[in-house]
Amino acid sequence: MASRTLSVSSLATAFASFPRPKPPPPPSLRIPISPVSRIRASPLSTAAAATDGDADGVDTVEQILVAKPTTSSGKGRIDRLMKMQRRADGDGDGRRWFPYLDVFRPAAAEGGAELSSREVVEVLEPHIMEARRERISRAVENRSYSVCLVVEGLSDFGNVSAAFRSADALGVQSVHVISCDNNKRYRDNRHVSMGAEKWLDIELWNSTAECFHALKRRGYLIATTYLGNDSVCVYDMDWSHPTAIVVGNELRGISDDALKLSDLHCSVPMKGMVDSFNVSVAAGILMHHAVRDRVSRLGHHGDLLPEESKILLAEFYLRHRESTAGIVHEYAKRKAGNVMAKL
Repeated sequence: MASRTLSVSSLATAFASFPRPKPPPPPSLRIPISPVSRIRASPLSTAAAATDGDADGVDTVEQILVAKPTTSSGKGRIDRLMKMQRRADGDGDGRRWFPYLDVFRPAAAEGGAELSSREVVEVLEPHIMEARRERISRAVENRSYSVCLVVEGLSDFGNVSAAFRSADALGVQSVHVISCDNNKRYRDNRHVSMGAEKWLDIELWNSTAECFHALKRRGYLIATTYLGNDSVCVYDMDWSHPTAIVVGNELRGISDDALKLSDLHCSVPMKGMVDSFNVSVAAGILMHHAVRDRVSRLGHHGDLLPEESKILLAEFYLRHRESTAGIVHEYAKRKAGNVMAKL
């Protein structure tokens, strides 16, 4: 750019004597774009949903992370994002965690009967474009809860957004956020995530201890990213075991509480002059290696059971847009009315 600037400056006098071409006509205010060349966002992004007429904007990261938690568990507005009935932490066999029951329960204010995932899918399928249904099905097929991401005390929502986007792209469905700075704003960084937050299970926690205890009850091994003498190289870890990857604050790193409560410390080998990665980059590298290791050992990363895939498919259909949730609520009301009529 510097050489170009100097060249233009030095030849300005010579060019001044040349006849000036006529200015081009003003561009049309409406430029036709052929359907083939039109650029569109990923069908799974909130941006894409908006182009399809989905302007709900309810489940954005800004609303989920900035809003102060409203419950003692610190989960805040998790219920606004997750639609199917949630499983309690104490449920399950402690070896395999899947968060949903095969039940869609309308809110008390909405009324209506409970629905199964099969009913939800059958009701909504005609209202979702085929290409989008196929994209959602592929995403569900490659989802797993065996690896989850925990971000502890991140203050830069751009990093949170980038981590979410990597989690969605790699099929990591479960993400946990501990003690976010509620004074920070997310809106200016929302393009970084490409709407990934809409398709992830995001849980909020007030403290590291609460989060870690819940994850251990669900059967996860807690691996904190820490560069120390006792750290295990990520290349030497067995990622086939359910593992929670924990990344820390941009400046302070992993907290002392997290180091004490974790099951192991892991690190990514670095060959340069600096001794750390950007936190969102580190999260992406760890998740990518975990997925590759699981594919190498197991032959696949996505590991949902058939019944779990049906439930998550119903969950994604419900998240497709607010109008689809309204359709299900109306069906649930009609079902409840039919049951009462038979009685």
